[in-house]
Amino acid sequence: MSKTAKPEIPKPLITFYRMLPDARPPLRADQAAGGTYPTRAFRYCEPMRTASAFGWYLFPPMDFQVLWDGRETFWSHEGAGGQWLPLGQSHYPDFDTYFDERVPEDCRGFALPFLGAPNEPGLLQIWSGYVARTAPGWSVLARPLANFPRPSGYEAYEGIIETDRWFGPIFTNVRLTRTGTPIHIRSEVPLLQLQPFPRWLYADGVSENFDLVERLEDFKDDDWDRFRATIVNPMNDENRPRGEYAVKVRKRRKQEDE
Repeated sequence: MSKTAKPEIPKPLITFYRMLPDARPPLRADQAAGGTYPTRAFRYCEPMRTASAFGWYLFPPMDFQVLWDGRETFWSHEGAGGQWLPLGQSHYPDFDTYFDERVPEDCRGFALPFLGAPNEPGLLQIWSGYVARTAPGWSVLARPLANFPRPSGYEAYEGIIETDRWFGPIFTNVRLTRTGTPIHIRSEVPLLQLQPFPRWLYADGVSENFDLVERLEDFKDDDWDRFRATIVNPMNDENRPRGEYAVKVRKRRKQEDE
């Protein structure tokens, strides 16, 4: 049986550029999702491990709080002296000065905002403190953390960024879901997960390329052979090892890497 050729992956596939000096370095995403899901799933559920480990974590550059009253959004942080500040667009503390002292003259005055509250009620934009550049033909999906418990008070949106062409901020848009009480966002908890994709993978032609078998009567012999191998035979084997799928997948990956 011939092996499928492994595609050439550019090196580096992605480069992160830190603009906020206090921003934590990106971190390879964790197979155990930071230890937040059951040990049994970590040992035997390879789909969860694979999804959890795909990509990189980016963190909030500081601890802060937001407060939404249903119409307006406010924010506060350690240096705010206990005040709640109205939020339109706000820079990271002192970043505009820090930026202007270090950049080419024609770039001064263009420091990126850290937080933004667009016109839509309850929408918040949070910048990670980084910009990124991927190899030609590669993009990133900015998404909520795979298999992490969802944070209290907000839900993150997903977006695909063509970072080989667009050298701009890596941020996430979140929808605030709680009014009247502070929502805490902490720098030690990842803010978003970035996952790399070749651009052709999300072209319309890919998602439109599917088929449908509508009835059990239309399954072919090969389909039933696959069903037997995946479901029937293991269930009939009283001595089958646990996590057989995980073992096979890990063994195949090791062989492909070699």
